[in-house]
Amino acid sequence: MPQYFGKLPTTNQAWTTVSNVKAVSWENNIVNFDCGDSRLIISILTPNLIRVRFAPTGEFMPRRSWAVTLDDAEWAITPFAVRETEATIEIETTQIRVCVQREKCRIACFDKANRPFAQDADMGMGWRMGAVAGWKEIAADEHFYGFGERTGFLDKLSEVKTNWTTDALDYDSLTDEMYQAIPFFMALRPQVSYGIFFNTTFWSQFDIGAEQPGIWKMETRGGELDYYIIYGPEPAQILETYTQLTGRMPLPPKWALGYHQCRWSYESESVVRELAKEFRQRRIPCDVIHLDIDYMRGYRVFTWSPQRFANAAKLISDLAKDGFKTVTIIDPGVKYEPEGNYHVFDQGIENDYFVRKADGTLFHGYVWPEKAVFPDFLRPDVSNWWADLHKSLTDIGVAGIWNDMNEPAINDRPFGDDGEKIWFPLDAPQGGRGAGEQGSRGAEENLSTSTHTEVHNLYGLMMAKASYEGLQRHRSSQRSFVLTRSGYAGVQRWSSVWMGDNQSLWEHLEMSLPMLCNMGLSGVGFVGCDIGGFAGNATAELFARWMQVGMLYPLMRGHSAMSTARHEPWVFGDRVENICREYINLRYQLLPYIYSLFWEAATTGAPILRPLLYHFPNDPKTYSLYDQVLLGASLMAAPIYRPGVEHRAVYLPAGTWYDWWSGDRYEGPIHILAHAPLERMPLYVRSGAIVPMQPVRQYVDESPLDQIRLRIWPGNNEYQLFEDDGQTSKYQDNNYSITNIRVFTQASQTVVEIAARVGKWTPPTREAIVELVGVGEQRFQDDGKQHSLQF
Repeated sequence: MPQYFGKLPTTNQAWTTVSNVKAVSWENNIVNFDCGDSRLIISILTPNLIRVRFAPTGEFMPRRSWAVTLDDAEWAITPFAVRETEATIEIETTQIRVCVQREKCRIACFDKANRPFAQDADMGMGWRMGAVAGWKEIAADEHFYGFGERTGFLDKLSEVKTNWTTDALDYDSLTDEMYQAIPFFMALRPQVSYGIFFNTTFWSQFDIGAEQPGIWKMETRGGELDYYIIYGPEPAQILETYTQLTGRMPLPPKWALGYHQCRWSYESESVVRELAKEFRQRRIPCDVIHLDIDYMRGYRVFTWSPQRFANAAKLISDLAKDGFKTVTIIDPGVKYEPEGNYHVFDQGIENDYFVRKADGTLFHGYVWPEKAVFPDFLRPDVSNWWADLHKSLTDIGVAGIWNDMNEPAINDRPFGDDGEKIWFPLDAPQGGRGAGEQGSRGAEENLSTSTHTEVHNLYGLMMAKASYEGLQRHRSSQRSFVLTRSGYAGVQRWSSVWMGDNQSLWEHLEMSLPMLCNMGLSGVGFVGCDIGGFAGNATAELFARWMQVGMLYPLMRGHSAMSTARHEPWVFGDRVENICREYINLRYQLLPYIYSLFWEAATTGAPILRPLLYHFPNDPKTYSLYDQVLLGASLMAAPIYRPGVEHRAVYLPAGTWYDWWSGDRYEGPIHILAHAPLERMPLYVRSGAIVPMQPVRQYVDESPLDQIRLRIWPGNNEYQLFEDDGQTSKYQDNNYSITNIRVFTQASQTVVEIAARVGKWTPPTREAIVELVGVGEQRFQDDGKQHSLQF
């Protein structure tokens, strides 16, 4: 064995692998495999979705469904056939065939063209003390995406990815554990793709060919192997099924799609008022101001500083009159303050709501308020209490909640000292009666107590859920906004997510695109990175380029840290201020297009920001292309992410493409050299693109939308424009409208057909402008009736 200087040689415990299949039986949608002392169950849930469970001892543990929204029995019945031969048992649906070898109980899947995927390697499934694992083959030309929040490039082939939520301060391209733990990925090669959701909340890890080239491994410290295989054949179908399994995002309020401004911290009312004044006087659109931890009284959550924010209600009311929504940060650490007359601590102690150690003593750690205790969000009574604490904020007009430090991020001594990061003791009991987000309604299996070993990855998720439910309860007439740093699979149901404490570095600007794309490919569409970088000082050039990229982020928020230079759009001089204004203006003009993308995400699970492979999955040139992104299906950006660069190579896949700025036409597939002076981010549109736009406004609801422009490029395409009031939850009662639009070429003419508007919601009186780019435009009063226009 190789020797490493200063290292003692180690021997890994050997894996025990599964025995041969001794008997097989099936009932309803479940096929059982008896493998002697161990047991395998395959559940057929849809024609492209199966669940695989393997118990080394032959006994399956009670399962809690925190991420999965549908229990196996709740799926519609899927017809399938079972065929037995001397060597195999085959399960076939209308889309896939699952073949289980009797020898070693190895699983292989095949599509209808007999192409294999998710095929067990020779090891198949195995276990050893404290771990269970599965091994599968990596096909030739196969690439791997998703994995939740990950640094580095887009494709994760030959990497190891650990699922354990961590305060990833000062992360870089080599960081493994991050704030989010989402054990899901998709594998892609030409004509074939599949997804794997590893259904474990325990510590788990994917090794994608790092230890053994050609083999990927999933390992968990839970007691059994439990995973879902989702067949594509393309990424869109995988995500539609995966988000059917783990849930989809609710439609956010339209104001949350505007520009957000944040800093640690805008430390007083006067500073916040001056900030708001600057935005409006400079005519830079902004909808949201975030308040970081210094708005509180000594970092006590659900309090206000009596000196610096003496009249928070009036401040929030005045901001609202100027079109600003207020979002406040809330951390899970509650200041330990006996006899301090601090209501959150007193109520938590009185009702025993805080996490305790296994011996019953109260657990404490150190965060912003120094010594702190932590609610057990796994308990429904604690979650309900926490949700109701938000009433003190919503009553004075707070419109959104920002959850931070919820991995949980804790030190073993005060933050001012050089401490070590800790988390709850792994044997600390959490949850209890009613714990768990139940898949099967009322299932008794969800009622037992867990330990932190099992639920560590869920802490941020359950805090976000409590915040969401609190805002739903206490702002019931309005949609609210929740933002979380930590989460687990299914977090999209409760919250948007940002990528934590990034840095003012060109590398972090570059890395933001694959990070957000992989989050989108993991079912979490409402995501963003801190524009300009959180830690450190951005240069003027970096900030300008980052604002251009930030225009594309589903969540567009500027944020910076204490002790750094201010990072508002105007601090870098007139040239950069004008660039920021232009790109924020463009964001607001594109809001009808972006809002329809959010509707698509809420109904199908499609990402908002997409890597090119999402729409071109059979073009291998897109597989490693991390620095070009699609906003929806039609707009493609090729940002600049290096200093001093004014030209870059751009790949245009098959089809006709147009330069957004110049109108130049290109026939793909082709590589071009794009000119990108500081004022320009290369931006392209596909032929047939239909992009609804609105006039610039300083905030989303500044005035009724009295004009809508449809920018259309020659070609053939269909598009759905979604509209509603943008504020309430009436869309859930079908109070919205859909307008179907089609563009096609007929003889020498381009025809635009706008179908009659369908749905309960009627927009205000407005003018419609249909612009065929490079040709001309036609106008009419939008009466909701059918219109056909020829160019």
